[in-house]
Amino acid sequence: MKHILFCLLALVLGGGSLMAERGGDGAFPYDYRLETLDNGLSVIMVPMSAGGLMSYYSIVRTGARDEYEKGKSGFAHFFEHMMFRGTKNYPAELYDRMVTEMGADANAYTTDDYTAYHLSFASEDLETVVKLESDRFQFLEYEEAAFQTEAGAVYGEYRKNRSNPWSVLFEELMETAFTRHTYGHTTIGYEADIKRMPGMYEYSKEFFSRYYRPDNVVLVLVGDFNTGRALDLIRSYYADWQPGYTEPVITPEPEQTAERRVSVSYDGKTLPLMVMSYKSPAMDADDRIAVAGSMLGELLFGENSEIYRTLVLKEQKLQFIGADFGFNRDPKLWSIYAMIKNEGDIPMVRQEIDRTIARYLDAPVSAAQLDAVKKRLKYSFLMNLDTPDKVAGGLARFVALTGGIEVVDTLYAMYDRITPDDIRAAIERYLSADRRTIATLTGRN
Repeated sequence: MKHILFCLLALVLGGGSLMAERGGDGAFPYDYRLETLDNGLSVIMVPMSAGGLMSYYSIVRTGARDEYEKGKSGFAHFFEHMMFRGTKNYPAELYDRMVTEMGADANAYTTDDYTAYHLSFASEDLETVVKLESDRFQFLEYEEAAFQTEAGAVYGEYRKNRSNPWSVLFEELMETAFTRHTYGHTTIGYEADIKRMPGMYEYSKEFFSRYYRPDNVVLVLVGDFNTGRALDLIRSYYADWQPGYTEPVITPEPEQTAERRVSVSYDGKTLPLMVMSYKSPAMDADDRIAVAGSMLGELLFGENSEIYRTLVLKEQKLQFIGADFGFNRDPKLWSIYAMIKNEGDIPMVRQEIDRTIARYLDAPVSAAQLDAVKKRLKYSFLMNLDTPDKVAGGLARFVALTGGIEVVDTLYAMYDRITPDDIRAAIERYLSADRRTIATLTGRN
């Protein structure tokens, strides 16, 4: 049963090494192929039975993190928009029509660490997709007027986001938690920078030239296709794409030595919100205590936790409580977040979170509790294995953070080795008050 579980889990996560074909005992049961073209473009191909469907992800290993120049945040997200503006060969209207005629689904998203462009389509249209995607990555073209129009649309998106109290809270949280590192701004960027963006046409071309290079991009193909034919197509259409990726100059965040707090007044109606965030380590699947730390969110604050049962279900003090203990490319934040029904209960919720953390230091988690969390972590991925798009999407962040999929085997093998003592060591290392930032938001009554 354990082996079957690992095999199913691997549909989302993957693993292996250059040019390898894995199955059987590994976390990834399917053959796959990883190639790197002469220009530095990496290609991960995962054939699987999918009823004639496949997914094609172009992962640019650039996100908000890479926006290190003062006054120029928001461009990673901006290019998520601009990449649909077309080229001389395939203007936007033609690109959209061809995607529609294929019955394909094309979209994109930006995060703090990467930008992903993805299509889901019938395998028979693979060459058309390779042709379209290779063209826009190499020959994106836009006039200043189109640039300004899209910059205005991005500012509209920013203002729309401000109607969401969580967006307002997290913007303040990040700016308070980070004093030097680029994680101090959210993915969409600082408002002042976005407002200036229409006058930064020339810089936008510089940004594209700097980061949209083959040696900073990984293609992930999943579904019903022949890897040899796919690789031939990719070589044919991408071979002339010139390398030249420029590494960003990112200032490391100084060690935090004292708790920080920020209170936000929201100009609208909302239940009070609170986020308690601790400085977290960068992705390192070989670091036993860091991996143990990534389990703390589910273990201490998940839907099976004591604090959830008490404050959400039994006493109904909270609308919900949850946690995000994921990894990033650089050290960032592990966060516990809650929506509180009564503003007067905010101090109590902080105290209960502290009490939960202290409880697991005084009386470490049992082996049975830890084993249950390990199983939930694995099973949570099993619900997202029904399409190639979900498989490729599950791989995307691991690919962006490390450049490959080998890290997944290492990570899940490490999960299996974590002990109650490791959990306690992770709490001691990461969940101390001097490493945290507490942000609260209250609205109009």
